[in-house]
Amino acid sequence: MKACVLHAVNDLRYEEVPNPIRKSGEVLIRIRASGICGSDVQRVFEKGTYSFPTIPGHEFGGEIIDADDKSLVGRKCAVFPLLPCRDCSCCELGDYAQCEDYNYFGSRCDGGFAELISVPQWNIVLAPDEISFEEIAMTEPCAVALHSLEKTDFRTGSSVCVFGAGPIGIMVGKWARLKGASKITLVDIDERKIEFARKLGFETEIDGLYDFVIEGAGVSASYENSTKVAKPFATVVLMGNPVKDMVISQKGYSDILRKELIIKGTWNSSFNSRINDWETVLANLKELDILALVSHRFNISECNEAFDLMKTQREFFSKVMFVN
Repeated sequence: MKACVLHAVNDLRYEEVPNPIRKSGEVLIRIRASGICGSDVQRVFEKGTYSFPTIPGHEFGGEIIDADDKSLVGRKCAVFPLLPCRDCSCCELGDYAQCEDYNYFGSRCDGGFAELISVPQWNIVLAPDEISFEEIAMTEPCAVALHSLEKTDFRTGSSVCVFGAGPIGIMVGKWARLKGASKITLVDIDERKIEFARKLGFETEIDGLYDFVIEGAGVSASYENSTKVAKPFATVVLMGNPVKDMVISQKGYSDILRKELIIKGTWNSSFNSRINDWETVLANLKELDILALVSHRFNISECNEAFDLMKTQREFFSKVMFVN
């Protein structure tokens, strides 16, 4: 099969690799669409994966072409990318995102920038036929966005401010809109992202104080501003993945104390028998109009062109997608 393989930092190659061999308990998937996450860009050009060579990509969906249960063949599915150890205390509770010794498609093992992948049947979420493969590939970031909003005690009529108007920040806004927020503001320093958010119907100017604030940029300035625009007793959810140390001023820290803010962290999504963010996403994708976020589509043979676009930011992009 063909795949985009990372051999070293800044060495991504489109090449022929062996087809995956399906083991018992796994399903073989023909990948039809894969989203490029900002973390993928960091891995290709800066951080690398945990070993080389590795096929990146953790946002993907496709069609099952082989399985122990032959009734699954032909079904569309998304793939939860985390492979839990199932032995630690968090796994025993079903809190797999907090697993102490997990594996992960696209960073710790081969992922979705390929034509085929074999994954444990436990990791798949079956999708309705009417959901497109591109929408299915958006399930992962959409579940991350939902999970962050669920860290609040959101209720109809709440006001929400999101710092960071990238794809996941916009998805948080879309969830808040679907759930009946009275006011949703998306904030960013990139005017192109602000204009895109406006086209999707979001406010982009801070207007008063907010019940809930989502920090989605992972930088000190937005962390500071999150405490500033939060109402007394508000919840601030830290979602942005930082690339350097996060610092806060004495005034910002004082805001946390004096307003008695609730600060929560969020990572990944819930995927268990109690709470399954992925099933919630697939049940609401059409209402969320998630394809409006896809700005660029490439074949995986154009992987270097796609990553160069995101690295250089030579033109505006929101969600960049590989479509096979």
